[in-house]
Amino acid sequence: MFDKIVLAVDGSEPARRAVPVAADIASKYGSEVIAVHVLEQQLGRGGPIAFDTTEEANRVADDTARSLKDVGVSARPEARAAIAGRAAQEIIDVATTEDAGLIVMGSRGMSDWEGLLVGSVAHKVLHLSSVPVLIVR
Repeated sequence: MFDKIVLAVDGSEPARRAVPVAADIASKYGSEVIAVHVLEQQLGRGGPIAFDTTEEANRVADDTARSLKDVGVSARPEARAAIAGRAAQEIIDVATTEDAGLIVMGSRGMSDWEGLLVGSVAHKVLHLSSVPVLIVR
């Protein structure tokens, strides 16, 4: 049912709470988990300005994949770069490319209104994805 699961991670506490949920589902279905961290970049006059470093983005994805492997789940990291505001679409693109059956991610618990105002990535993924999305709070 869920041969592949995309787990969106950003190093936040809500994202960390999603990891054991993805691990549990992957264990039950024998799924591979792709731990995705999107490095958002703002466009400036001199070129893109990243909110994180590439090393930090890779570390978040690598650490998550390693923690999944430590509990016996097949996992691999993937760090992607996207223009600010496009992280949700990048997560959806990974799920589509990988033919994932599920996206798992944390949420900071914003209301629908707050999510629209602030641009919640989880809110956008939930509403734009054709793949089932599990939001962990």
